[in-house]
Amino acid sequence: MNEEKGFNKTVINWYPGHMAKTKRLISENLNKIDVVYEVIDARMPYSSKIKDIKNYINNKPVILIMTKIDLCDMKETSKWMKYYEKLGYKVIGIDLEHNPNLKVILNATNEVMKEVNERRASKGMIERKTRVLVVGIPNCGKSTLINRLAGKKVVGTGNRPGITKELSWIRVNDNVELLDTPGILWPKLDQEKVAFNLASLSAIKEEILPIYNVFCYIIETLYNLYPNVLLERYGISELDEDMIVNMDIIGRRRGCLLKGNEIDYDKVISIVMNDIKSGIIKNITFERVSDYE
Repeated sequence: MNEEKGFNKTVINWYPGHMAKTKRLISENLNKIDVVYEVIDARMPYSSKIKDIKNYINNKPVILIMTKIDLCDMKETSKWMKYYEKLGYKVIGIDLEHNPNLKVILNATNEVMKEVNERRASKGMIERKTRVLVVGIPNCGKSTLINRLAGKKVVGTGNRPGITKELSWIRVNDNVELLDTPGILWPKLDQEKVAFNLASLSAIKEEILPIYNVFCYIIETLYNLYPNVLLERYGISELDEDMIVNMDIIGRRRGCLLKGNEIDYDKVISIVMNDIKSGIIKNITFERVSDYE
């Protein structure tokens, strides 16, 4: 896998203390865990997958749950689902906002537990309540998933990273308990595209990267992958090399004007970032399998 040239790997070193603590606590509780739900964002199936997860879950069976299916480009995300299935994962895509088909997740868990319980029986051990570790990067939909599974709001949710702070056990039903964890990343984001995807889709705090650079990345990515979005939403048919020219077009299209008919560039950036964050811009997947094979 090729890394982008010219990217300073020391630029993005965002690894709050609670993330290291979370990984330590996961390791300490791993003997209680039967299955792992790794939650990833369907709009960035590579960037939102925890890179070092195997280092601290040992060989526990993993079910990959792709959230925000309603916001992704399903044609491209389906390719990622097949990609991960070839790697041996059980992959489930789910729209937690409009059609939370939780039965498919619980059925997949039962399938995994059938194998687990067969191994337990071979050792003379009885069946026990299924204990599931739920992990994911910040703002990937993990808390929403847990609330849906629990049938009520048991953990906080928000359109920003860092809502969950501590590990906590949550009862789903008589047979399943979840161990919720704070969103975690890996210590150093050493691939430029990954870092900008995470920033663009609100997995890391906006101030970690220069927001203007994140804005430029979003606009350029949309132009390369979804030019119709730029045209329909912002009135840009051709992307100018001078980003200020593009910002002027967006600003006038969206009414981002100051006194004297000057463009409010801060407002232009804010509008585009919010359009992505809030899901106003849909049917986008920022990654292609062919770029990472």
